[in-house]
Amino acid sequence: MTRSEQKRRGRRTRWLVGATVLVVVLGTGSVVVLAQASEAGTPPTPPPPVATATVTKTDLSEQESADGTLGYGAESDVTGRKPGTITWLPPVGSAVNRGQQVYGVDAAPVVLFYGILPFYRDLSAGVADGPDVKELEENLAALGYTGFGTPDTKFTAATAAALKRWQKAQGLPQTGTFSPGDVVLAAGPVRVSTVTAQLGGAAQGPVVKTTGTSRVVQVKLDVAKQDLAKVGDKVSVDVNGGSSTGRVVDVGHNAVPDKDSSGQPNGRSVITVTVTLDDPNAGGGLDSAPVTVHFVKDVHKDVLVVPVGALLALREGGYALEVEQNGQRHLVPVQTGLFSGGQVEVSGAGLSAGTKVVTTS
Repeated sequence: MTRSEQKRRGRRTRWLVGATVLVVVLGTGSVVVLAQASEAGTPPTPPPPVATATVTKTDLSEQESADGTLGYGAESDVTGRKPGTITWLPPVGSAVNRGQQVYGVDAAPVVLFYGILPFYRDLSAGVADGPDVKELEENLAALGYTGFGTPDTKFTAATAAALKRWQKAQGLPQTGTFSPGDVVLAAGPVRVSTVTAQLGGAAQGPVVKTTGTSRVVQVKLDVAKQDLAKVGDKVSVDVNGGSSTGRVVDVGHNAVPDKDSSGQPNGRSVITVTVTLDDPNAGGGLDSAPVTVHFVKDVHKDVLVVPVGALLALREGGYALEVEQNGQRHLVPVQTGLFSGGQVEVSGAGLSAGTKVVTTS
């Protein structure tokens, strides 16, 4: 290769290198410019979507909770008063209505009568007038054995005749005389909760324990909080993983020492509050279960309410709500009132039912 050819080749090489560098620079400049143009044309990123809630107007109630037990209520002892031998006993859990057998003595039934006044004497023709006679006639009439007119306090021949017909139907001697041990007396239907006697045992003594037939909730309420419960009050009840409603039907008047899980007094005095459930099937098939009863302590009517998660704590103190209107958000200072069940009472300038607020819950 001649010297002139080497010079021409060197100049070409330098030109190619320079051209390459220029392309790179120009290319880099193009990328930057394109990138800058792309960034300049990107619209602002909108704020991320948030959960909102609507301000509502409603009644808000403050509640206080207490533990209780779902069951069939307190047990009552049935003590046999008729001499003889126990020949039949009912299964635990069975329900007994008026006229049905509670247990058997000497192969004859001892049945259930309804009433409040205990039968305290034998009743037959010539006995002195008394309310126990009326109670007997009321039960005979309810079972279809009549003829004595409207039940009253007089034991007449018609009463004796009706009694004999009942005795015949029961397989009893038709004596026309009624003895207190012939029946078990209760205020209404009963459920056998415990059998204490044994077949072949003496009939005079403890036989069975009974309860009511409907499940109820009983709460041992601290005496200091007895004003929480009044007969007729509505309550809510958490039971077996679900929720139900009920009504207070009885508030005890006798304070007794409360006990801990070991049966020892814990220093508290309690009364028993009884609640009936609006849904008899609440709690499923359980005969007994722990429950929580929510008593209404206070009610604020027609107030504005939002979820507690909508409240924002202000640096200077107090609370505000982040109100959303026409795609814009702004803070509204608020005064809080009653807190209950994840809701809070609020008031503030411009707030009304239907206003949308940002919330976390």
